[in-house]
Amino acid sequence: MTEPTAPASSPASPAASPDPAAASPGDGSGTGRDDLADGLLAAMPYAVALGVELTEARPQVARGRLEWSAERCTAGGVLHGGALMALADSVGAVCAYLNLPAGAGTATVESKTNFFRAVRQGGVRAVAKPLHVGGTFIVVQTDLYDDRDRRVGQTTQSQAVIAPRPAPAG
Repeated sequence: MTEPTAPASSPASPAASPDPAAASPGDGSGTGRDDLADGLLAAMPYAVALGVELTEARPQVARGRLEWSAERCTAGGVLHGGALMALADSVGAVCAYLNLPAGAGTATVESKTNFFRAVRQGGVRAVAKPLHVGGTFIVVQTDLYDDRDRRVGQTTQSQAVIAPRPAPAG
């Protein structure tokens, strides 16, 4: 999956991307949910359509959630692996985005997911943390947990850091 900029399928223009400096420090709920999380999620229409919730968005950790529903399942009422991968990719992309240098964008260049158990009810919680933040790549690990705090999957994704293009002369 390749994104023109981060997070996920956000607009290519930095002006259209959420501005971390403009976000409020939080809503006071203690969940880390704030205007920044709302703006980042709104920039990812596929994640919104899938039902991904972004519950925390910080450079050190991004957290999200996806509830089980029959529409997101494969045979036997098992939450589809693609839905789990989309949750991990979306939350991981937010984490990478929050670690970018000013004005830079990102694109996923590699993503690997391991599945450990099926999810047949409840929801899945995603916790994304940067493993490496460099000038050309950001590597993020996203752990997926069920409602009983059992790990159901793990995704490691590499995100290219894309320098801003100079403005055309003119």
